[in-house]
Parts: sequence; C-alpha cells; structure tokens
Amino acid sequence: SLGIEAGAAVGVPLFFPQALGISFYVAGFSESLASEFPNAVAAAAHALGFSEPAVELLSAYQTQVFGTVTLLLLTALAYTSADLALRAQFVIMAIIVCSLASYFLGGQPTVELAPVEITKRATFWPVFAVIFPAVTGIEAGIAMSGDLKDPAHSLPRGTMGAVLLGYVIYVLIVVFLSCVVSDRDLLIAYPMMIRHVARWGRLIVLGIWAASLSSAMGALLGAPRTLQALARDKVIPAVFAKGFGKGNDPRVATGTAFLVGLAGILLGDLNKIGPILSMFFLTSYGLLNVSAGLEELTGVPSWRPKFRVPWAVSLLGAFGCFAAMFMINAGATFIAAFVAAGIYALMERRSLRARWGDMRSALLMLIARFSIHALARRRLDERTWKPIILVLSGSPTGRWHLIDLASALSQDRGFLTVAAIVPEGIDRERTESISRSVGDYLRKRDVSALVKVHPAATPLEGAETLVNTYGYGPIAPNTIVLGITERPENYLQFSQLVSTVNRRQQNLVLVREGDKEALDAGDKRVDLWWYGTQQNLGFMLALAYLLRRNPHWGETELILKTIVDDPAKRQETRERLEGFIEKVRLRAEARVLTRESEDIFADIRRLSKGADLVFLGMRAPKEREGAEEYRKYYEDLLDRTKGLPPAALVLAAERTNFYAIFEQP
Repeated sequence: SLGIEAGAAVGVPLFFPQALGISFYVAGFSESLASEFPNAVAAAAHALGFSEPAVELLSAYQTQVFGTVTLLLLTALAYTSADLALRAQFVIMAIIVCSLASYFLGGQPTVELAPVEITKRATFWPVFAVIFPAVTGIEAGIAMSGDLKDPAHSLPRGTMGAVLLGYVIYVLIVVFLSCVVSDRDLLIAYPMMIRHVARWGRLIVLGIWAASLSSAMGALLGAPRTLQALARDKVIPAVFAKGFGKGNDPRVATGTAFLVGLAGILLGDLNKIGPILSMFFLTSYGLLNVSAGLEELTGVPSWRPKFRVPWAVSLLGAFGCFAAMFMINAGATFIAAFVAAGIYALMERRSLRARWGDMRSALLMLIARFSIHALARRRLDERTWKPIILVLSGSPTGRWHLIDLASALSQDRGFLTVAAIVPEGIDRERTESISRSVGDYLRKRDVSALVKVHPAATPLEGAETLVNTYGYGPIAPNTIVLGITERPENYLQFSQLVSTVNRRQQNLVLVREGDKEALDAGDKRVDLWWYGTQQNLGFMLALAYLLRRNPHWGETELILKTIVDDPAKRQETRERLEGFIEKVRLRAEARVLTRESEDIFADIRRLSKGADLVFLGMRAPKEREGAEEYRKYYEDLLDRTKGLPPAALVLAAERTNFYAIFEQP
C-alpha cells in the first residue's frame, strides 16, 4: 500500500520478530522443562559417555540444550509438512483446554508457601516489553493467509476472535488468581503459582508446554512464508521464494528461520529476547496501522475491504505502537527507525517495480488538496512570499540560461514550471513524449521542476495562453521568466505579452544573455542598480536574496549601485543606502557613482563590466498606453542594454509589498 520500498521496510522487520519469536516460545518451553527435570541433561550426558567437564558445561547451559533439541524437532516437523504440523495443533489445543479447566477448578494453594520479602520491583514498561511478544500469537493465522481457502472471510473473523478470546482468558486468569492468592509478594516470589492453585498441577505444566510449542510452531510456519513472499516480490534474493511439494512449502526460508531462532535460543534468557521482539513487532504493527489508516483516509476507489476500520482508529493504533516503543527504550526505538529507513533507502536505490499499484499518489493528492484549499482561504503574507515561476524556455538545450536562473531563484523551495510551445497539430502521445524527454533532461541536470508542453500556432500565442490560463487555485505563477526577442517582426506581439503579464499582476523577469552564453556562478558578482520604482526595487532585492541562498551563488558578492548627478550628494546617498542595508540585515555593499554620460545606460554598461548578473528595473505599460507605444519603449530598451553582461530586466506587478519581506523584525 505504501509502495514496495515501505513494504520492504515493514516486511523485513516483520520476518525477524516472527523468526525470533520461535526462540522466545522455545526458550519458555525449555525453562519450564529444565525446572521440572533439573538433572536430565547431566544424566543423558553421563549415559552417552561424555567427560565430566563436558557434562558440567552442558548442565550449565541446560536451557539452551533443551531449546536446541526442541527447535530441531519442530523444524523437522515443519520441514516435512505444514499440514501435519497444523494437525498437531489440534492435539495441543486440547491439552491447553484441559489445562485451563484444571486451573479454574482449583482454589487456594495446595502447598504451604513461605512469605517472602520483595526488595526490588520492576517498573511497568520493562515487564510490558517481555510480556508483549506472548500476545502476538494471533499473527500465526495472518502469516499463513496464503494457505487459507478464503482469506478475506477468515482473516478478520479469525484474528478478531483470537484477540478477544485471548484477552478474555488472560483477564480471567489474572482475576481468578487475585481472588485465591491475596499476597502479591507471593505471586512475585513463586512464578509457578498457578500450578499450586490448579486442581491438577501437572496439567498446568502440560498446558504451558503445549502453549509454548503451539506458538513456536505457528511462528515456524509463518516466518518462512513472510520471507517467501518478500522474495517473490524481489525484495530479497529469489532463492527464498522457492517452494517444495504439494503445499509449496518454503523449505529454504524455513532453514533461514531456523538459524535466526537458534541464535535467539543461544541467548538463553527470555528477558533478553522479549524487548528485542517487542521492538520489531511494534515497528511492524505501527507501520501496518499507518498503511491501513492512510488507505482509509485517502478514500481511493481501489480500497474496498470487507472489514472496515475508521482511519482515526488505525492512526491511533500506530501512535500507540510508536509511543510504547519510546516508553520501553528510546534508544532502541531510534535504532529500529534507522533500520527501517535503511531498508527503505536500499529498496529505493534498487528502483524496483512492484506488480501492484500503491497509494503514494493518492496520499500526495490528499495532502495537495488539503494544502491548496487551506492556501485559498488565507490572505497572502508578504513575510512568507515565495516565487511561483513559469519559465517560457522552449527547448531546455536552446535556452538553458533561463532555466538555470529560474531554478536558482526557486531553489527547490518555490514552484518552478518549465514550459515549451510546440506547433499545433501534434497529437497527445507526441506531446507527452516531449514532456517526458524534457523532464528526464531536467532531472539529469538536477533541476526540480514541472513540465508543461503546450501546442500553439506561434510561440508568442502559446506563451500568452499559458500566462492567462496556467495554474491551479492559489498555486498560479506569480513570476514569469522570459528570454528577450530580438526579431523586429515580433516586437509588437512581445510587447502585448508583457502588457498581459503586467495586467494579470504577475512579475516579469526578462533575461538577456549578454556577452556570455550562459549564466556563470563562478565569477561571484551581482550588480543591482538602485533606481526606478519602489516596487521594482523591492522585487529585485527579493530575487537577489533568493539567488544568494542557492548553493552555487552563496558566496556571490552583491553590490547595490546607484548613480547621482551631483557629486556633492554621493556621501549622503551612500549613507542612506548603507543604513538601509544594515536595517534589513542584507549582506551587500553599497556603491554610489557619479553620472558621466548623458545616456545613463552607457554608465551602467561601463560600471557593470565583469559582473556575473545585472538586475535592472523596467517600466510598466502606462495607463491607456497602446501596444505600439510600448513596443517603441521595448525596442529602445533593447538598444540601450546592448553590451551588458547577463542581465535580468525586472518588472514587478504583483500586489505584494516586497519591502515587507526585509522590514520584518
């Protein structure tokens, strides 16, 4: 549901607790067996002729010896036939029922128990960590869902039935025990108190053995099938996917589960195995709850379970799992998170393709829907202004300098769309192919952008259509990036495009390549000419600041330049400009220069020589100014900016106080 990467991050940790669960249940059985027959291993070793040191060593590790032998026998049974192992469960179930009957027919302890003073008591969470794996046996049916005739029918009923029945029995055991044994210290001092309470104590021991072996067998049957499923999805090597016999038994995976279980048994202590198991189980359960909750929340049509759970319940369950992990051991929780994240990253690097669809696109759509509606209800705050850029570049290879500058300004924090106009008549399939090619090219150049390919009769007509229509709700371009056109026959239509952008209250950045083929961040210098309207100046400051936050432009020298006619005003103007720079906490240098030419652009060309980028303001079309008149201004602007280094001609039309970005405390 969450994708093959997240599925692996859940599935691999799920296999390990199932496999370690084998050792947990076998260790419980072995400890009980060792307490009943404390000298059995020594007697067997003597009978087999072992030396005295070997007998002492085996006696010291009696629990591990019992566990290893038990695991070998159970594995042989599971390896031979899963059907035979499942039939054995009915005998085990009968023993457990008799054991419970013996317990509830009992009463006061049948032996005299001496009172014991308890000096040290465990806190809640360490005990929870040890006990929790004991209630995960309900997973046995889930892990074997592939062997069920009708999983959709059986799993919900069987799982919920197991949970509820198990809960009722556990609570009744506790309540009954508290009624017949009032001294709590006795319950701590004598772990096998239920044997003394029961009418037939031996049946309690048999019941413990049966329950332990039943759970161990369930884990030994379930864990290999989880591993087999992961292999079939190509998450792990295909050798684990191989099945044998009529039941397609996963014998290779069973051998792997045996080795993991054996490693756990050799630890030899339930108190060591329990917390490790709890972390793995809680990680898996938490992520499974997240998956189910998000599927229900997104409401995709393909999510049609017969057994529905409200999304809030699933997400609350996930929170409970993760909270319990932190309460048990915060350090181990972070380790579990890193392991899951590492598996996810590994799967992502392998770029596997799943055989099924996942819910990630639906989840992203849900987040986008919520965000867009929330943005539409809020008034724009200048303090959080970000550029939403539509760059009309055409082919990326032809005008890369436009995309390069737009990407540096958006720096993966705003929105960037690269648009290309193609001739009318191109079919949809060809348009989509061009879009994919442009997208692949941008990704190779590490540019994060959307791609829009629009058919039109002419590039300028297509550009005007996009300016008028592109965007969705509040996520509409607030800044248009264009390259200049130097074809006289296009001046009039281009001027109309500029007027359209201005009328729609969108900012415009006209990029002129200048003397260099592309913008080069290596020279580390940007000139911002301080003249023109306040709105243009504020917008240019915002662009220069965003540009310098880009890693490739981080060390760029930003120089705010202005020209005065009277040399006597240089000092006063510089102090005012430096005061502004200090007030707004902008890392920049102020330079005030004296006018030397009648044409101010001649001075700008001379004084900006060698700059990597020059910011200049341009005027907006005047009220009632016709396209022909503005065409003359544009033609004059092109002529006067010839010979400049790469330049951005800026026209701010958005109803945003850009100075407020810098005036915030």
